[in-house]
Amino acid sequence: MSVTLSAGTGEFVAAQPRLLAIAVRVLGDVGEAQEVVQEAWLRWQRSDRSAVVNPPAFLATTTARLAINVAQSARKRREYVAGPALPDVADRGADPAAVAERHDALDGAVRLMLAKMTAAERAAYLLRKAFDYPYRKISAVLGVSGDSARQLVRRAHERLGTDRNHPVDPAVHRRLVRVVHAAARTGDLGELEQLLAATLRR
Repeated sequence: MSVTLSAGTGEFVAAQPRLLAIAVRVLGDVGEAQEVVQEAWLRWQRSDRSAVVNPPAFLATTTARLAINVAQSARKRREYVAGPALPDVADRGADPAAVAERHDALDGAVRLMLAKMTAAERAAYLLRKAFDYPYRKISAVLGVSGDSARQLVRRAHERLGTDRNHPVDPAVHRRLVRVVHAAARTGDLGELEQLLAATLRR
């Protein structure tokens, strides 16, 4: 006998692999990611689904925000998480749900870095974690030694598990999101390097 899923359940089941991938990308831990997806399911059940225009995008956005919240509260579990790894923002097709998912994840990750890290820590972390720069190149871009570049990345990682929170300037946030997105989409990292280096001279 076949089982017919309700519309809401069917939409969630179809989106579940993508939701798990989002949570794993942010948290770096499969177990925690599964818990986040379960929480997303509970919120989906409680939501007014008749008002949701794009269920996959809604679910992706909910999951990304939940995962970032878990990363922020990691200090309570006395461990460090992988941090808000920058999502793959390259534009691969015009799927509106995928575009919304990537933009929301990027927006949240950048906001978290602005709130938690110093300008130098953020610059080193972003170049290393999002664009896989070697430490020698990070040191050249930021004008620091190789050892300092390593320390900046380590301290940035540690900041994610603390209570440290700076006010986030909306204009700075928007500009950094735009520049990171453009760098990932085009592969031209010149503007990003200039922006990050300039923030250290202020």
